[in-house]
Amino acid sequence: MKNLTTSAKFSKFLGRFFTYLFLITLSVIIIYPLAITVTSAFQPGNTTAFSLRFDTKWTLENFRRLFEETRYLTWYKNTLIVAITTMVAQVFIVTIAGYAYSRYNFIGRKQSLLVFLVIQMVPTTAALTAFFVMALLLDAINEFWFLSFLYIGGGIPMNTWLMKGYFDTVPYDLDESAKLDGAGHFRIFGQIVLPLVRPMIAVQALWAFMGPFGDYMLSKFILRNQEYYTVAVGLQTFINDTRNQRVALFAAGAILIALPISILFFMLQKNFVSGLVAGGTKG
Repeated sequence: MKNLTTSAKFSKFLGRFFTYLFLITLSVIIIYPLAITVTSAFQPGNTTAFSLRFDTKWTLENFRRLFEETRYLTWYKNTLIVAITTMVAQVFIVTIAGYAYSRYNFIGRKQSLLVFLVIQMVPTTAALTAFFVMALLLDAINEFWFLSFLYIGGGIPMNTWLMKGYFDTVPYDLDESAKLDGAGHFRIFGQIVLPLVRPMIAVQALWAFMGPFGDYMLSKFILRNQEYYTVAVGLQTFINDTRNQRVALFAAGAILIALPISILFFMLQKNFVSGLVAGGTKG
């Protein structure tokens, strides 16, 4: 009996040890490049390489140069336009589509869901040439609406599957009860079901908003002139010239990318909590 107790304690110790080891390793992997970016952004002078140094005097000079000597604010505005457009349109379409696939049976329902899966298997890079040709045919080079259209279309297949799955977790008995009380389809959707899927809607909104800030390849293909660049494409110009790399400006610009994403996250955080509580109470 004593040996069994000792073995159980040892197994529990090993489980905790490897769990904490994994968490610490993961934290280092995440924090180390972030620390390098932060220290590079606040270092004085025009550094030509990323470095993790805390022994130098920190300064805001790089941020001043970023705003005064580059088109960073223009790139930031462009990215916000594309990100907000993508977020609003994609969340609306995906939410409506997910609800329809979850609650209604219609011709081609299963087939279209399979088509969504097949489309999702094709990587975006494989369609870059097709997107560029489409932009030429539609005279959409340097057009934000076309770039937003590509982001929205690329996010619909998989996100529709995710939304459908989340809608499926909402008991259909709620719909039936509301119908008995005389509620119509739109009232059931807006007042009964939609509040229960707020967590997934918030996640969808955050994902859609983050996409344009981090994407480089697709934006580079569609946006050709510097005044139309997004921040990802614009920042790349600081380090793509090996003879004139502006690492400090790149790091400063990269840090500022996190601001709108963090603000949106904290704005949506209450929806995560309230949506989960509502789902547990009403479901």
